[in-house]
Amino acid sequence: MKFCSECAHPVALAIPEGDNRPRYVCPHCHTIHYQNPKLVIGSIPVWEHDGKLQVLLCKRAIEPRHGYWTLPAGFMENEETTDQAAVRETEEEAGADVELGKLFTLLNVAHVHQVHLFYLARLRSLDFAPGEESLDVQLFTQDSIPWDDLAFPTVRTTLELFFADRARVREGGSYGFHSRDIVRPMLAPREPD
Repeated sequence: MKFCSECAHPVALAIPEGDNRPRYVCPHCHTIHYQNPKLVIGSIPVWEHDGKLQVLLCKRAIEPRHGYWTLPAGFMENEETTDQAAVRETEEEAGADVELGKLFTLLNVAHVHQVHLFYLARLRSLDFAPGEESLDVQLFTQDSIPWDDLAFPTVRTTLELFFADRARVREGGSYGFHSRDIVRPMLAPREPD
């Protein structure tokens, strides 16, 4: 940040009185500009038919991680709830209509100033198509998921936890709620074909 959004004067990095962290402070109007983590909200859209469970993934048409697979997710907008954001992102990225379930993962990604939330979701139909931010949208069984081509560690963690819980559900258990800190880096991008 270089300029104050209140008065347009240059800002300085300083620890405000009574605070313990450096903040951008305007020496002219004394506004303190707090920067907080962003929320990334998504869903785990599933289709189950004749005992076969599949998860809907989107192939990214945008950076970061263009060409890699992800769960439908994106930044939460102002004036929406987390569940509204999950439904909107699923519609925008996958053209899919879902019935949203409970919150499944809360993943702290402190090194990039983000918190990722993923909800369980059931596809209402097989009527889906790539949105503007997706090159492709496909259903995958656990064995066919492109594990080496997943876009983000949060997606991989969420899918690993989902399939672990799914095994417990088949034995009479239920899906849990999982909170994790993600510190592992993304895989290096592959060389273009």
